[in-house]
Amino acid sequence: MHRKDVIRRRDFLQPQQEHKMKSNKLAQIALLLWLVTIAVFGWFFIRGNTTAGTDGRTAVVLQAGERDFVMAEMRGLLAATQEILEGANQGDLPRIIKAARGAGMVAAADVNPTLMVKLPVEFKQLAMSLHRNMDEIAKAAEGGKPVPQLLKMTSDTLTKCVACRYCGNGASPVARCRC
Repeated sequence: MHRKDVIRRRDFLQPQQEHKMKSNKLAQIALLLWLVTIAVFGWFFIRGNTTAGTDGRTAVVLQAGERDFVMAEMRGLLAATQEILEGANQGDLPRIIKAARGAGMVAAADVNPTLMVKLPVEFKQLAMSLHRNMDEIAKAAEGGKPVPQLLKMTSDTLTKCVACRYCGNGASPVARCRC
């Protein structure tokens, strides 16, 4: 091979190598941006959109509609609890099953993903455990567990509500939920 042929071959390969290097650099930048995006999303998913409350509770910063949704969920759990208690008082297991099942995981299926990102992970875990507990109460009632045991399960579930440190009320357009 002549020297001229070697030079031409090198000239031909050099732009391809430069293109590969640029592609690798671009891929590295894209990967870095993707990782940063995932990290930021993860941070907000775990932490939520919160601020310290003046009364020692954690304030979750929500838009008015989001707050209304969260409060409606809480009222739904409270109403289901009242129905469970009334069913237990009357010895009406189908009523207990219906109330508990309605407040179970089925009730948690309609949550907007944007709202879920704003809620701190502890709040999400607590809410999901309440819905699971309602399903367990329904299952226990379906299995014929005695009313005192169903009442104990309901009492244990309510303990979580009392222990919650996130919810209350707020009057601003960006409402604060504290319990």
